[in-house]
Amino acid sequence: MLMKSIAAGLAGTALFATVAFAQNPTATTDKAPTAATTATTTTTTASGEWRASKMAGLKIYNDANENVGSINDLLMDKNGDVKIAVIGVGGFLGMGEHLVAVPYDKLKFVNEAVAYTGTGANPGAKPAASTTTGAATGTEKTTTTTTTSSSKWYPDHAVFNATKDELKNMPEFKYAE
Repeated sequence: MLMKSIAAGLAGTALFATVAFAQNPTATTDKAPTAATTATTTTTTASGEWRASKMAGLKIYNDANENVGSINDLLMDKNGDVKIAVIGVGGFLGMGEHLVAVPYDKLKFVNEAVAYTGTGANPGAKPAASTTTGAATGTEKTTTTTTTSSSKWYPDHAVFNATKDELKNMPEFKYAE
C-alpha cells in the first residue's frame, strides 16, 4: 500500500514537472511573435470623449431652459455613427411616456448646468448648488451657482428647439419587432 502511494506521488510530480517545463518563459522557439503581441494602440487616453452609457437619461431642454424630456436611446447606422436620438416626453416614472425620434445632429450638447437666478422654483432648472438668504418668510432669494467640470465623461444636458407639446405631437417612435 505504501508502495502504491509513493508511485502515485512520483507520477503526479512528473506530470506537474512536465507542465511547468512547457510553461517555462526562457524556453526558446523559432516562432515569430504573433501580431497580437506586436500591435500597438493608437490612443491610450480618451480625454474629451463621452461615455455612451451616460447618455441614456440625459435631460433635454429647449431654448427657453424648459425641461422637455430625456434621451431614452441612441440609434446608430452600420458604421457606428449615431443618427437618431429617441427622446421620452411626458409621463411619470416611465408610465405614459411618449417616445419620439429626432435627428442626433439637431441636438446641441452643453457641458455647463442650466443657470437660474430668481425667486420661487423653476421646474426646468437643474441647479448645481444653491444658497438661500433671509428669514423663512417665503420671500427669500435663491442664487444658483453653476460649476463646470471638463473631466466629466458626459455632457450636463442637451438642447433641442421644441416645446414639450410640440414633441408630444410628433409621431410616436416604436421599435420594430
